[in-house]
Amino acid sequence: MRIMLIDDSKTMRNIQRSVLGQLGYTEIEEACDGEDALSKVGAYKPQLLLVDWNMPKMDGLSFVKAYRQSDRTTPVIMVTTEAEKSRVIEAIKAGVNNYVIKPFTPDLLYQRINETLAKCGMAAT
Repeated sequence: MRIMLIDDSKTMRNIQRSVLGQLGYTEIEEACDGEDALSKVGAYKPQLLLVDWNMPKMDGLSFVKAYRQSDRTTPVIMVTTEAEKSRVIEAIKAGVNNYVIKPFTPDLLYQRINETLAKCGMAAT
């Protein structure tokens, strides 16, 4: 499964990559912000996106809104420190399929990925 990690923190991308590797996911592309991600999604064609909210240039919510104009089906999980209910609702309205609050455990990320893929009718791994 092709997964794209979109986060301005290299450390956070490394943590997510490590957790995904433990879960058996090895096809991983990284982007450092929404603009970078938009420039890569067309060629990479990810099957799952993990997106941070707060990033320079283009934040995660703006990225999701732009991405959803051309792809309404690929699952998107927002991985962020934004925990307010209004922010979660805003992200879901923009097209996010699931939500993970930082900091997270590997088990929680695994659980959210499986929930999201099941909801979207996709098999894990």
